[in-house]
Amino acid sequence: MSKSKNKKRREVQEHHEQEESEKKKKNIEEEVITDVKIELRDENPDKVDPVIGYFPSGYDPSGGGEGTEEPNVTFYKHPKRVNRMKLVVDPNGENSRVNFVGTSFSGEAMAPQVCTYRLGILDKATQTLKIVPIAANKIFRLEPRVEGFDQPEDEIDNERREETAEERNAMKDKLTKTYSTKKSMREARKLERLREKPDENTKNDLTKQLDGVKINESALKDPDTNKDARNIPPYDLEATTPEAAYPLNKIIFEGEWEYLLDVLELSNTGAEVSGDVYPTFVRNRVYKLGDIKNEMEKRKVAGILSYITHLIKFKDRHSMDGVSSAKKHRFPPILFQRFFSLFTPSESNRIPGDKMDLLINYILVLTLYADEFKSDFSDIKKDLRMSAGELRNYFDYLGCKIVREKEMTLATLPLPLHFRDGHRKRQRRV
Repeated sequence: MSKSKNKKRREVQEHHEQEESEKKKKNIEEEVITDVKIELRDENPDKVDPVIGYFPSGYDPSGGGEGTEEPNVTFYKHPKRVNRMKLVVDPNGENSRVNFVGTSFSGEAMAPQVCTYRLGILDKATQTLKIVPIAANKIFRLEPRVEGFDQPEDEIDNERREETAEERNAMKDKLTKTYSTKKSMREARKLERLREKPDENTKNDLTKQLDGVKINESALKDPDTNKDARNIPPYDLEATTPEAAYPLNKIIFEGEWEYLLDVLELSNTGAEVSGDVYPTFVRNRVYKLGDIKNEMEKRKVAGILSYITHLIKFKDRHSMDGVSSAKKHRFPPILFQRFFSLFTPSESNRIPGDKMDLLINYILVLTLYADEFKSDFSDIKKDLRMSAGELRNYFDYLGCKIVREKEMTLATLPLPLHFRDGHRKRQRRV
């Protein structure tokens, strides 16, 4: 009887000791977890980040047993294109005909990047958890390649790149139609129409139609030989109102107005008009929008101010003395394409002299609209980096008249529109 009691006591004691041991282990684990220091390391161009690869074929690089050679791992990195990498695993050394290859520019790596990857390394000695980035943020899929039987890597890469580009464009269009706003959809449709290329049937039909058309030879002559040809926006010499003298619908096209709402939105919300984004002329006239009751008129004036901004930034972008002010400016694609075709920068990214004159004339005509055809040009001369005398020559060439009113110098547009004889000589180099 006493033996059985002793046995039970020992079992109970062992059970208690086991529970105590488990509690101690648990406390130790909790203590380790709470005392770990975390270090988050950013990418360092001077160091190679860890590389992670996996074998979808089931190959185990560490399970060969005794006598098996360790695999030879080689990592290649492009000297200039830092995100272009290749990982090669040779299972049996140099004599192997089968290699496992993974790249950051083909195969699974070409899929859209929906998340980022990092690797956590716990140093038990220092109780530090280091979290480091993965090389090029890619996990390499190591595919088997047989020497002499596989297609060259460059050909595979090119084929996949072409297929992926088409698939990417199709996927982008699908996502735009499914999830984007109506404004984004309209912009996407316009860009698609701009990129459309006429098919061969359309070209042939157009050629047949043009075969019977009589050509006006005089219209093909150099416009410089025409006495009335001028390097200015579209105009009407028979106009009876200033608005008709330089028709606004021929300066700002109908499809461009919906891309000129930024100034209006700033005015409606009361937000600050930043000097880094908008020229002095525009900033000094935004207050006028608050006094306009008619919404259509307000939208027109705001659109004109926005158009002036884009024209000035386009000029700065292609000028030596203003390129920094336009470095971060965002042009609506439809406007940038039109500006580029209208003012045609040269191969050196500079706008030729005659095209620069035309651009300035476009800006000055729109400033007349913004100031109800009595324009104070003291601020626009700062935006154009020109003197008052130079601007007077441009206004004179547009048929304007400079007058003094309430101690201010204003540019007006008398009617009927009249140009002085001859072409204005350029006064400066831009």
